[in-house]
Amino acid sequence: MRHKYIQHIAQVALAVALLGGTTSCEDFLNREPMSKLSPETYYTSAAQLEANLNDEYPNILPSYGQWDYGIYGEDNDTDNQTDDYIHDRFTTDQWRVPHTEEDNWKFERIYRTNFFLSQVMPKFGTAMDGSQNTISGTLPDVKHYIGEMYFLRAFEYFKKLQLFGDFPIITEPLVDNAASLVEASKRQPRNEVARFIIEDLERAAEFMKDVDKATTRINRDVALLIKSRVALFEASWLKNFAGTAFVPGGEGWPGAALHSGYAYPEGSIEKEIEFFLKKATEAAKEVGDKYMNRLTQNTGLVPQSATDPVNPILDMYAQEDLSNVPEVLMWRQYARGIETYNINAAACRGNYRIGLTRGLVQNFLMQDGTPVYTHGTYSDGDGYYMGDKEIGNVRMNRDSRLSVFLKEPGQKNILFEVDNNEGTEVFMEEPYPGITNSDSERGYVTGYVVRKGGSFNRKYYANGGGYTAAVVFRATEALLNYMEASYLLNGSLDATAQNYWKALRRRAGMDEDFNKTIALTDMSKEAENDWGAYTAGKLVDKTLYNIRRERRCEFMAEGLRYMDLRRWRAMDQLMENPYHIEGMHLWNTPMEEWYIGENGKSILIGDGSENSNVSSKERSEYLRPFERYAAQPGYEGCTWKMAHYLQPIMVKQLQLTASTPGDVSTSVIYQNPYWPVTADQPAER
Repeated sequence: MRHKYIQHIAQVALAVALLGGTTSCEDFLNREPMSKLSPETYYTSAAQLEANLNDEYPNILPSYGQWDYGIYGEDNDTDNQTDDYIHDRFTTDQWRVPHTEEDNWKFERIYRTNFFLSQVMPKFGTAMDGSQNTISGTLPDVKHYIGEMYFLRAFEYFKKLQLFGDFPIITEPLVDNAASLVEASKRQPRNEVARFIIEDLERAAEFMKDVDKATTRINRDVALLIKSRVALFEASWLKNFAGTAFVPGGEGWPGAALHSGYAYPEGSIEKEIEFFLKKATEAAKEVGDKYMNRLTQNTGLVPQSATDPVNPILDMYAQEDLSNVPEVLMWRQYARGIETYNINAAACRGNYRIGLTRGLVQNFLMQDGTPVYTHGTYSDGDGYYMGDKEIGNVRMNRDSRLSVFLKEPGQKNILFEVDNNEGTEVFMEEPYPGITNSDSERGYVTGYVVRKGGSFNRKYYANGGGYTAAVVFRATEALLNYMEASYLLNGSLDATAQNYWKALRRRAGMDEDFNKTIALTDMSKEAENDWGAYTAGKLVDKTLYNIRRERRCEFMAEGLRYMDLRRWRAMDQLMENPYHIEGMHLWNTPMEEWYIGENGKSILIGDGSENSNVSSKERSEYLRPFERYAAQPGYEGCTWKMAHYLQPIMVKQLQLTASTPGDVSTSVIYQNPYWPVTADQPAER
């Protein structure tokens, strides 16, 4: 039995060596087996299935472990939030084709999900009623765990779809045969990959329908939510990139040689888009209708004493147990001294020098649903909008999602267990933003800092010792997915979409009349603040834009922004007009007085030299984190290349799958559009 298990490990190793290019066969053979039982005897009870799944959860699903250095990391390096180093993707030549990269084109998790299913499904049988099942345990539990693994495979594949587009579809453990492994490396059209993901999610939902597990586990509602996410992602990608090299059949599509004469399953790209939009609306509506009236309350207030009423929406990101929060479809549990993280400490300081952008802050509407620019200048306002010369002013009379989650100097951060000395990593009171502090843990990069993830209890603030729950999936996304998908499908807002939109604005404490907002929207003004105002370098219509705005504000700092910007094709305009990321209004405002040293002189250095600790007022009155001195990458703004919408495939992978050893031109894998096949080279366009 032990020999058979080691043979299995060797097959994993060869698959990773040929397809992932990161792990050697010897490395795997030298490891202790994960179990001393053979697969034939291990996958025979519901408890064993659950144990295997528990090992995969942290490897595939998002969690705070990925967010320690910035609230919900995927929002970082976008027009929403930033540190003070421009990401390579927003330069013309710093993002280059790798020769080898551990996380590039990696299949380990896919192999593990496939191996599980290959062992379990023959024991369960082909009858969905479970009449052929031989796995011990209650039938609903067995089915649920099978559904969870289908979900995990789908979720892992969705990551690959976002990174690479066209991708191999592999449903079985790869055999120990080089020719078979190379054949399996062939990329399939991206829409076929999306269809495969959706099929897995539909299987997951079907298998999980008979039992309601705790929301710390994947469940049917989560499967439907992610089905709507995937379907909307692919529909909007196909629509926005139609005719280009980024979709099957488009001009210059690199998959044309391998898939000669490719025809969409629905007959045309337009019908294919419709197929995905219908899938998205169908799944999103089932979840949205269930939770629309169960959204977490937002009082619009930030408690400032231990006797103040709790604001439930703040608490949603700062509790240990989210079991009784209906909006949270799934969450991850942490425990003091067992499994912890540092997100609390980050949220109670400067978020590890990651700040919200001026563009995001200005993008939030006023409480009455009107855009900020309808109330005087951004700088001075008109008395209803109070201007931006102090951070406290920008929070006044605004969408409560901004006024609650944007921190203001002088606010109390800790209200409970204030003398608990375990909480060492904390600012008891929010200080003036430490924009001159280069410390990676305590500095403030834009001056605007988000409160999401911070608790008012000091016990959570030991260094690396936070243990409040992590929100993984929220039902609110279903409402937003439906609004966008149905509008793209029908060209108008149906009754369901309108009701969803009103529910979101009602929860935010805003005027529910979104039509008033649409009528007052000036797209040229929105373009100053929001990359999502664009698709393919052109401004979108007002209704679609405001749906995008709603999504941006609702999911501030929750990791969806970069995904959305890519599927919207919202960065073409940067190629001609680089965008300058800005933070708070520093120069010629009372906030300059916050930075007077003990000698009575300003500690701000903005003279354009390499000693500068802030950008100069000659460039902008607003803080520009990439523009302290001329040699700083990003000094001339964020730019873009079309290739950057997808990741390049590493050269080693092309070499490993070449029919002539080392000759990448004979590889069965094609490189992504406009990326070269030579290592350490930037994109061609």
